[in-house]
Amino acid sequence: MDDAEARRAIADDLDDTLVVEAAAGTGKTTELVTRILHVLAAGHATMMQIVAVTFTEKAAGELKLRLREALEQRRAEVSDDRIRDRLELALKTLEEAHVNTIHGFCAELLRERPVEARVDPLFAVLTEPQADRLYSRAFRAWLQEALQDPPEGLRRALRRTSGFGDTDGPIDRLRGAGRALAEWREFPHPWARPAFDREREIARHVAALHRLAELTAAASSTRDNLFVDTDAVRRTSRQIQLEQSFGQVDLDGWEARLVDLTRDRGFSRTRKGVGYKFSKDATRADVLAARDALLGDLQQFRKDADADLAACLQQELAGATARYQALKEAAGALDFTDLLSRARDLIRTDDSVRHYLQEKFTRIFVDEFQDTDPVQAEILLLLANDVPGRLFIVGDPKQAIYRFRGTDIGTYWRVRDRIAKRGGRVLQLTTSYRSVPAIQQFVNAAFAHEMTGDEATRQAEYVPLSPSRAADDSQPAIVALPVPRPYARRGPLRASAKAIESSLPDMVGAFVEWLTVKSGWATFEKQPDGSETRVPLQPRHIAVLFRRFVSFGEDVTRPYVDAIEARGVPHLLVGGKAFHGREEVETVRAALAAIEWPDDELSVFATLKGSLFAIDDEHLVEFRHRFGAFHPFRIPKELGGNTGQELALTGEPTAHLQAIADALRLLQQLHRGRNYRPVADTIGRLLAATRAHVGFILRQAGEQALANVLHVAELARQYEASGGISFRGFIDELRTAAASEAAEAPILEEGSDGVRLMTVHKAKGLEFPVVILADLTCHMSRNDASRYLDAPRGLCALKIGGWAPHELHRHEAEEVARDQAEGVRLAYVAATRARDLLVVPALGDDEWQGGWLGPLNRALYPPMASR
Repeated sequence: MDDAEARRAIADDLDDTLVVEAAAGTGKTTELVTRILHVLAAGHATMMQIVAVTFTEKAAGELKLRLREALEQRRAEVSDDRIRDRLELALKTLEEAHVNTIHGFCAELLRERPVEARVDPLFAVLTEPQADRLYSRAFRAWLQEALQDPPEGLRRALRRTSGFGDTDGPIDRLRGAGRALAEWREFPHPWARPAFDREREIARHVAALHRLAELTAAASSTRDNLFVDTDAVRRTSRQIQLEQSFGQVDLDGWEARLVDLTRDRGFSRTRKGVGYKFSKDATRADVLAARDALLGDLQQFRKDADADLAACLQQELAGATARYQALKEAAGALDFTDLLSRARDLIRTDDSVRHYLQEKFTRIFVDEFQDTDPVQAEILLLLANDVPGRLFIVGDPKQAIYRFRGTDIGTYWRVRDRIAKRGGRVLQLTTSYRSVPAIQQFVNAAFAHEMTGDEATRQAEYVPLSPSRAADDSQPAIVALPVPRPYARRGPLRASAKAIESSLPDMVGAFVEWLTVKSGWATFEKQPDGSETRVPLQPRHIAVLFRRFVSFGEDVTRPYVDAIEARGVPHLLVGGKAFHGREEVETVRAALAAIEWPDDELSVFATLKGSLFAIDDEHLVEFRHRFGAFHPFRIPKELGGNTGQELALTGEPTAHLQAIADALRLLQQLHRGRNYRPVADTIGRLLAATRAHVGFILRQAGEQALANVLHVAELARQYEASGGISFRGFIDELRTAAASEAAEAPILEEGSDGVRLMTVHKAKGLEFPVVILADLTCHMSRNDASRYLDAPRGLCALKIGGWAPHELHRHEAEEVARDQAEGVRLAYVAATRARDLLVVPALGDDEWQGGWLGPLNRALYPPMASR
């Protein structure tokens, strides 16, 4: 069936259950609205009988607007009175329609039938930060009780040290493990815990450790590289021997030390050294063989011990999950997982409710179905009840990029095949109205060989895009943006990730400036009346897309933001995880600390010097020298204060220091009232007194800066709404969020001017005239698996606290392959956001291997034979 016939079937075949696979830019929302409009006009359902499920609340709002416009237009065109009356009724009841996210729809169902669902009729839905705070309370209570008689898993976990790059302590690591298990509590199948004689294994490895330590201690030279690199072996051996000499058997501690030894860089990457003999009685080959044998055995021991510990903790941390559930029940609250599971259980187990809902909702429309998890799919299928024409699904498996949320193409395939076997039809939409033909040809050339429909890796099958727009020969559609300095400064002449990462951001900034100032290129922009006008490229037309925002704790976007800001180009950072690291947010956080702790002179000084008061160093140094300290309650009398001891030099003027005294007085006033008013009110008074709104908005990228500051006040409101009761508690929460790189950046209105910097996940469903792909060196996916999901068995094996269960190890290869397949789809989503121009970073000599843009190399770099 061709594209035109598929669109006709969507509009006319209203009694058929349809699964529509809509490629990028093919107008799936338009077709969804068309289907709903025809169902309403034909009298197959009223607006109150329709359910439309979207992926985001924003998409739900846009769908309602599109639907209203289509209803009004169709009503004005029809001459049949019956159809006009149906459309009129639909318009009147549109705001009562069930157009929502799946979580929002489930909340509606539970509120309608709270008794049958066994939930509080006035239940509140917890946001993720609120759920995290409530779980933390539950975990602390569980931990205090468990520590009275610690079970095995808890004892072992508390003895384990943090790995490389892990800044969490043992308590935080355990809390994170428990939180992950609570989120996946709908998959409670116990993890495998085969027989593991831990005591015998530890004794065997400790004996081998002592032998290697004794062997290396006899080295002929302490400068021998092999001797130096095995220092951790001898140190660990001495520690254990000392405990053994006192008759101690500390299995938990020895286990932790043996695991730590596998992380030691010297021991795991031992240099061989030089010479045949290592010591008087041992050859170098003998020592290296003993070292390799111990390292291999310890690595296997670590894998087995971690898996045993993970399975043990899964059972023990169920107690923390139970406390979390009890706290929610006492508070009359549900989290997002509850919304889905309670609604699913209600529909599945209560026949009367299920029949009632099946009669109430006669038409179900689902958007972005490829991002649906097994629980969501079960809810929708139960409501549809296999009635022909009741279910209409739109999705694109080529754009399935949310595996980390538990979605999987396998779920999509199972539902699609089930519908097809029961009389439904699968349609393909391939004519794309978004991109110019050159971009479509580029995308087709890149992904036709990458997406093969492989079932093992859960990779989608590629369906080529067909052109709709006319070609524009006045400007290019694909630009390969060269990395200016890709080579390492030392060693062989070849590209290095460090060199690329240091030079690419400035090149992107320069190209953005050239596009908006000097290029003379243009794009088509929609006007309020629906027409399109050709306008010069502006910053708002450009999006810079990233695979990630943070790498090893570093903000990947910062160099790009700096390069764009340096050229005076406005920008908007959308959804960045570096929110708490922004200068304006750190300024407000320091000021709040100064208000709470007046004796914290460092915070007071940072506040005075920061952008709220902006007092220069010369005056700050003079004040400190003359009056001794920056303290809100020790303002000198000469500056209007009330301190009893005068430290100022007599006869010297002080008027130029009055601004410091005024600032300290403001901090004093805010401190006195901080616990007698809402936290957000204190922040508002601080911003108003310092006229911060004007100061932030007049900066470069000031709109983003002001939005960030105002978002801190919004976080304060959320904190108090979720039960926070103290000013100090909010500061602690901000500090915790800053340490965990919480993604709390505000969402700005689309009309705001500026280059958008966002992740591909944030850009999904959007389109931009110009798309620049950034962060060339980012890997396509991780090298290890973090989760294995077997929904039919109710099993979710995930890495907790860095410890992976046996099931995850057994399925690691296939999970890594599936992550790689998703990486290909992520590149497809990124490339198909562009309407007029797609900019891909490239190396002049040869393609960069292993990066997230690797799937584009086939189209970007011509074959060697044709160069």
